[in-house]
Amino acid sequence: MKTHTNPKVTAKFEEYPFHIKEKLTNLRRIILETAHSIPIIEELEETLKWGEPSYLTKKGSTIRIDWKPPKPKEYAMYFQCTSKLVSTFQVIYRDTFCFEGNRALIFALEDEIPEQQLSHCISMALTYHLIKHLPLLGA
Repeated sequence: MKTHTNPKVTAKFEEYPFHIKEKLTNLRRIILETAHSIPIIEELEETLKWGEPSYLTKKGSTIRIDWKPPKPKEYAMYFQCTSKLVSTFQVIYRDTFCFEGNRALIFALEDEIPEQQLSHCISMALTYHLIKHLPLLGA
């Protein structure tokens, strides 16, 4: 799999406070590792959308990650709000994640990330156009 990274993403990561950069770098690692583990994904684009690090595949739905100063004790992974992704995550992982409506998984700074479950969510997003017709997205 090829990853195409826009240099503006690197610059964006450098803007975050150190302790936030560390958290978002970990989310980025999980996204990249998950994408590399999915054989049908040939390319992943890492770019900025709405000023946020974003991850796109041809067969998937965009994933964005960010931290916002108005909510300094949390950071998030965002998904397309018109998709079935977050509503499906809420059914499967209601006791695992905190949610923001139908658009995001919210992490407190002190949270330990449940990597296996998060990787499953990321996998569904990166292959969304292939699985959106399946009950619970094929979970």
